Amino acid sequence: MALLDYFRSTKVNTASLAKERLQIIVAHERNDRKSPDYLPQLKQDILNVIAKYVQVSEDQVSVEFDQSDDLAVLELNVTLPEQR
Repeated sequence: MALLDYFRSTKVNTASLAKERLQIIVAHERNDRKSPDYLPQLKQDILNVIAKYVQVSEDQVSVEFDQSDDLAVLELNVTLPEQR
């Protein structure tokens, strides 16, 4: 019987782990839906403009949108290379 209990307990642990992972994915997707649809294109446009003057990669440009009840914040972070 102890052997059967082992298999049952791992099944429960696996199910709870899968449920937990699914909740994380759903929360992440809900967070992405709150941001405007134009955000990825805005990031690409900003990257194109900056690239005319300085060589930067896509991971050096961060655009984030945060909205509360009465306030919306658009945050832009650009990591520029050091001048030589």
